[in-house]
Amino acid sequence: MIDTSALQGKTAAYYTLGCKLNFSETSTFGRLLQQMGVQTVAKGEKADICLINTCTVTEVASRKCRQAIHRMVRQHPGAFVVVTGCYAQMEASVVSHIEGVDLVLGSNEKDRLVQFLADGFMQRDMASSAKVVRTEKTKDITTFAPSCSRGNRTRFFLKVQDGCDYFCTYCTIPFARGFSRNPSIASLVQQAREAVAEGGKEIVLTGVNIGDFGKTTGERFIDLVKALDQVEGMQRYRISSLEPDLLSDELIEWCANESRAFMPHFHIPLQSGSDEVLKLMHRHYDSQLFAEKIQHIKELMPDAFIGVDVMVGCRGETPECFEQTYALLNRLPVTQLHVFPYSERPGTAALKIPYVVSEAEKKERSIRLLHLSEEKTDAFYAAHIGTEAEVLFEKATRGRAMHGFTRNYIRVELSPQDATPKLDNQLVRVTLGDFNHDHTALKIEQQILNCK
Repeated sequence: MIDTSALQGKTAAYYTLGCKLNFSETSTFGRLLQQMGVQTVAKGEKADICLINTCTVTEVASRKCRQAIHRMVRQHPGAFVVVTGCYAQMEASVVSHIEGVDLVLGSNEKDRLVQFLADGFMQRDMASSAKVVRTEKTKDITTFAPSCSRGNRTRFFLKVQDGCDYFCTYCTIPFARGFSRNPSIASLVQQAREAVAEGGKEIVLTGVNIGDFGKTTGERFIDLVKALDQVEGMQRYRISSLEPDLLSDELIEWCANESRAFMPHFHIPLQSGSDEVLKLMHRHYDSQLFAEKIQHIKELMPDAFIGVDVMVGCRGETPECFEQTYALLNRLPVTQLHVFPYSERPGTAALKIPYVVSEAEKKERSIRLLHLSEEKTDAFYAAHIGTEAEVLFEKATRGRAMHGFTRNYIRVELSPQDATPKLDNQLVRVTLGDFNHDHTALKIEQQILNCK
């Protein structure tokens, strides 16, 4: 039994960097601490506890982590500062030497956050506090910290898997998060039921490599989604990201023909459309397999939204290789590109590849792909003007437009004069109008038809 008496009446401030999984975990940390009597501070107030959940996917991300830690220390003088997440795992020594940091927790230790925090406060009360660093080697990262939380949004984010066994040459995530592991289907179904009890209508399945679900329990990802689909009261599910080689035809066909609540929305990492570069990256597929998956989705679900991750300027990406990537994405019916420049990470195998792309060339390639993405998203949105759609609206800030998403992930805007609190977390049938000049949302053309 953890003695959490030292936490009673304390306040906390949180800062998260990186992926949806990190945001989900931070929200879960906040909920756990709230159960221990810790309240979240209002903006501008000083906190007793600061928790920074970090990312290290790029050098820019690592730099932002350091900046965030320094900023939180300045804004909350005297607070007990905890740093966790991927950057804390990979650069524990660097983090521990930042003035004001009291506790550094790696990937294997963060599920015991409350225990470490309570112990730290008790030691501080006894004037015997000392900086604590707790991290394990990659091979020893075996714990799974459950997380199903919505934070400040309508959607819940359910962590179904953690870690990765792929070890792509450019990536540090397996070193930061450990090997692939997962909880049981039964435990995840129970968390979904609890989300329903809290009023949840939509869940996003998150993880590091969620298609690899089952390594721990011997279960299959397709069996997980089938089980979640049967949870009464949950009306929508989304799959955050699936590797092309783990996106089975069985799953595509089930989502298209049999699923009750899984949305026609896929996010599929490509990284490169060049088979030569994919081999250098140690990816587990080729461009043909990727193209076949996209075509199969569109044949069965013509209105499906398909987002794609693309990396530009990685080592080995010659101009000819980039043109192959551009040509592949140009001809495929994808909806949106998440484009990011390659960032060299210490200790990765990619550093042994001799061909280096200049920063100027990375920028030029990024701009070309972003323009292509804009064209494809515009075309996708334009095809839905005048159609009816079901939208799940999210809470609006007073005096501002209200936003929500259709089943196929089109972002919809409701004008401030029409937005009302009663529409928050409600499924609403609307007619879609023209899209905004910034291409972020389709406006509603006609009044609300029904609400449930």
